[in-house]
Amino acid sequence: MGVALPGPHQRWRCGGCGNLTRFDVTRSRRTKEFWHFDLAGEHRVEETELRDEVVDSVTCRWCGRSDAIELVDRNDVRAGTSPGA
Repeated sequence: MGVALPGPHQRWRCGGCGNLTRFDVTRSRRTKEFWHFDLAGEHRVEETELRDEVVDSVTCRWCGRSDAIELVDRNDVRAGTSPGA
């Protein structure tokens, strides 16, 4: 089961230690790309379209917990109230 990405007015918070700023995030992405090959056979990606993205896991970098990550409203978190602020 994936973890929800924060919306524009949200952020992650570790309920274990209060961290707001440091997370290890594992994502799975499905993309469509336009590859342009030159005559020598080298390619460059000229367009990328994100088709699907799932956050597989979010782990707190400070305490290592992945079971305590929660979405909180950015306005509800005051600077200086947690070690990650």
